[in-house]
Amino acid sequence: MRKLFTLTLALAISGILFGQKKLLTKVDKMADEIEGKMIEWRRDIHKNPELSNREFKTAEKIATHLKSLGIEVQTGVAHTGVVGVLKGGKPGPVLALRADMDALPVTERVDLPFASKVKSEYNGIETGVMHACGHDTHVAILMAVAEVLARVKSELPGTVKFIFQPAEEGTPPGEEGGAKMMVEQGVLKNPDVDAIFGLHISSDTPVNHFEYKPGGAMAAADVFVIKVKGVQAHGSKPWAGVDPIVVSAQIINGLQTIISRHSELTKEAAVISVGLIRGGVRNNIIPEECEMIGTIRTLDKEMQQDIHERIRKTATLIAESHGATAEVEIRLGVPVTYNDPALTQKMLPTLQRVAGSENVHLVNAKTGAEDFSFYCEEVPGFFYFLGGLPTSYQKGDHIPSHHTPDFYVDDSGLITGLKAMLNMTIDYMNMGK
Repeated sequence: MRKLFTLTLALAISGILFGQKKLLTKVDKMADEIEGKMIEWRRDIHKNPELSNREFKTAEKIATHLKSLGIEVQTGVAHTGVVGVLKGGKPGPVLALRADMDALPVTERVDLPFASKVKSEYNGIETGVMHACGHDTHVAILMAVAEVLARVKSELPGTVKFIFQPAEEGTPPGEEGGAKMMVEQGVLKNPDVDAIFGLHISSDTPVNHFEYKPGGAMAAADVFVIKVKGVQAHGSKPWAGVDPIVVSAQIINGLQTIISRHSELTKEAAVISVGLIRGGVRNNIIPEECEMIGTIRTLDKEMQQDIHERIRKTATLIAESHGATAEVEIRLGVPVTYNDPALTQKMLPTLQRVAGSENVHLVNAKTGAEDFSFYCEEVPGFFYFLGGLPTSYQKGDHIPSHHTPDFYVDDSGLITGLKAMLNMTIDYMNMGK
């Protein structure tokens, strides 16, 4: 009897694996067939970028596409977000796949036939608008994933929730949005999501390569505002007042010693950067106040708390030593993007199968931030990086970074991103809950 049971079980498992392999072969072929359409979507979105919380046309394009596939669609989530639900023909887990939609206030200067010519206003300043971080590729890939999976709906053992998210780059002043708002509005509920995947294209990672890191993969990003108040005086008589600009300079130097002398950098990386400093209106007037604004990047919660406290203490005491005062405000922003180690380990073989194990690289954490982190605080998540660097680039060539006018990614690598997301979806579903 035991032998019969073992044989029956083995045959059942063999049948499941055969069916899974057959489905994977089918979706890979469909991916190849849809590649041209996916690239067209990417180029159209790139040519028509929209700023955070203003992704109206992009959202409409996505919603129209999902509805045409028979996918249940919800719009207006966190202002402009679009959520699609595809229920497979078999019972199984609920998996969320996420793409961000927003562009940046950057004027493009890449010579492309689909380069952005869009102009807008940001913080009261006229600016160009550009997909300078590759979100156009993310949207196009997920639209293609939705189309392929919709075609094999009856064979899917589970449910897929497609999350097209606005405002990953941050909301306009005074507004809410992004992943945090989507989570608050229940995007991971009804049906309840078991896990979530997301990818990000990388301009300095070769096409058809992947990068990943279990645990803390991207940094928490917090904002600090320090207002130094002194005593106004004539520029020719600095001793008659308290110069907040000089005090601010001392505080900036002091902030850097928090990282270089008080942070255990062998544990995790950390960064403090001052991005803005302003004070005064005239060359010969020592002002009454100076303000600085900056970013704090951390990958460890204990280090994050320690650095926050040291910023407050450093600024306050340096100001007091000069007879000034310092008001310190720290605004919590985006938490650490944490890849669930068990989920990462489970999905690694899929990436290696799609791209080849030699093209999948374990990397150090990045000090950039991603609001995908808000999803990872609720459910197990896996966020990985897709190569977009053209093969024509040689070692030593300058590679324009993200968020710059010359940012460029080769869309020939999108097919690898598409196949990876399809394969990961099917593999995860067949693992069960």
